[in-house]
Amino acid sequence: MKDFCGVGLECQSFEGNLGILGFTYEELRNGVNEMAKAAAKQSILDPKNDNEFHIESVVERVLFGGRWLLAPLYVGLLLSLIPILYRFFIEFYHLMQDVAILEMKDITLKVLELLDVVLLGNLIIIVIFAGYENFVSRINVAKNSVDRPQWMGRVDYSGLKIKLIGSLVAISVIELLKDFMMEGDYDDKRQMWRIIIHMTFVVSGVLFALMDLLADKRESVDMTEQPSKSAK
Repeated sequence: MKDFCGVGLECQSFEGNLGILGFTYEELRNGVNEMAKAAAKQSILDPKNDNEFHIESVVERVLFGGRWLLAPLYVGLLLSLIPILYRFFIEFYHLMQDVAILEMKDITLKVLELLDVVLLGNLIIIVIFAGYENFVSRINVAKNSVDRPQWMGRVDYSGLKIKLIGSLVAISVIELLKDFMMEGDYDDKRQMWRIIIHMTFVVSGVLFALMDLLADKRESVDMTEQPSKSAK
């Protein structure tokens, strides 16, 4: 065992203080050695603690590694962009094919359909990047890339919900605008339900933003109260 005098204390003053407590320096060192031997012996005689620690470590490693089960889901979302891309160019081809005979209103509807597809693709990309970095792992290959989006790595779970609701509101607005611009029979009941769904998205987005605002204020209050308590 390392001598206590090696830490910069004077042996005489240290032993004098021990004498006041009723035991000598040698007795203290022998007692510490006996405690160390007893602890080592207990760990040998009772391996149950080591087994429990090993099991706990294995379970925690399995749980932590289980997050990679989400990775194939994000790969599947990425592959879902292929039919969206195909649909976009099919609609664009039809638009360019009939552009000379279409009225401006019809061209606007076609462009709204293209915009709807683009917003859906943007929504998928947001969910892939933000979800992967929040629940699986950081995308290190894009860390020093100049093309890295500014929001990438900064969108937490709350921000992901806000962006998701915002994208759904934008898509719902485009669908409503397309219905209002279409000619023909006007289905009041169908439009009523579309407006109700749209307002549900809007209210949900406002409530999500309000809850995040309250949570941020609560967190800032806790951070300001903690130093004051430690100072006391």
